[in-house]
Amino acid sequence: MNVLVTLSIILFLLMIMIGGKKGARSFIALFLNFSVLVLTIFFMLDPNADPVVITLIACAAISCISLFYINEVNIKTTTAFISSIITVIILLLFIVIVTKKAMIQGFSEEESEELSIYSLYIGVDLVKIGTSVIIMSTIGAITDIAISITSPMREIFHHNPTISRKSLFMSGLSIGKDILGTSANTLFFAFFGGYMGLLIWFKDLSYSTGAIVNSKVFSAEMITILCAGIGVALTIPISSGITAYLLVKGREKSKET
Repeated sequence: MNVLVTLSIILFLLMIMIGGKKGARSFIALFLNFSVLVLTIFFMLDPNADPVVITLIACAAISCISLFYINEVNIKTTTAFISSIITVIILLLFIVIVTKKAMIQGFSEEESEELSIYSLYIGVDLVKIGTSVIIMSTIGAITDIAISITSPMREIFHHNPTISRKSLFMSGLSIGKDILGTSANTLFFAFFGGYMGLLIWFKDLSYSTGAIVNSKVFSAEMITILCAGIGVALTIPISSGITAYLLVKGREKSKET
């Protein structure tokens, strides 16, 4: 407990020293987003609730906190929020199909021993829970990519107000290409870093490569990584298109008035 408090204080001081007021807001936003996740889990425990709908609401709340609370309401955060929600909805349709086809929902054989003393009837749809887990795992990356594209596009438009919609859109895609590679690597190593102990366990139990690849735990993790990468890739053209459209449309309206 003391270690957690100490690390939290160090993180808080560093964020204030480097980010000032925005750094303090970012630190508070971490706890607000954590609170949203906890509330999401509690709401999912209701047998009559739809986990996917709850997840979409939670994603919207997390995006609002991450964008509007930290960076305030402006054209950059508004377009990033719209782009994030559109990307999540498109990705959701894809994830529902993949989760059903891959049958990664529920618990794996590796978890059977720990679950043996508990009731297996938990009263929730594990297919929808699996879908919700993947969506919640990608919302942070999607929001981050969206604001990373809309912010520089706004600066480009500010310094070159006569730029065409197509040129502005292409500028957004160019920015996205530079972000895509590093973001995909970040997702990959973040997820695998969290499951390093599991991989070592597979090695100690002499799992073959085929057994590891076909393991439900490994497959679920890989599908989450790939879906997150797809979400990041989709965010780039969606954010670029919406930002270019809204900025140029705003310029045209100002000329008319």
